[in-house]
Amino acid sequence: MIHIWIANSLVVAVAVGLHYEFLYRLTKFLPRLRIRHRFRIVIGVIASLIAHALQVWIFALAYYYMHRGENWGQLGGAFNGSLTDAAYFSFTTYTTLGYGDIEPTGHLRFLAGIESLTGLVLITWTASFLYLEMRKDWDMQ
Repeated sequence: MIHIWIANSLVVAVAVGLHYEFLYRLTKFLPRLRIRHRFRIVIGVIASLIAHALQVWIFALAYYYMHRGENWGQLGGAFNGSLTDAAYFSFTTYTTLGYGDIEPTGHLRFLAGIESLTGLVLITWTASFLYLEMRKDWDMQ
């Protein structure tokens, strides 16, 4: 059971670390842009979406390889074993949309649960970051 905890922790740590680096670099990069504030916000939103997509793909790769490995569990239902299906499952899990057409079994259930929690926290973190960036130029009268 310890290998499951370690693997899940590593996947989460990579996703959170990537998110932190994206937001940190955006904090440094956006003020240097010599464009209107509203366009800096658009760049921030696009960069945040890219960061989230990369994090989803980190989880997707974990699902893909764990599904193929032994003693991790399986992704069942409408899952055909492809990396694309793993990414689709990851996107629906990360965003907590969860259609239910692909379902994890065995130890993959733990990764799916922690991905939902991670996605919720990181999406909220992005929303807070973008709010603070937008507020820098708002007239607060």
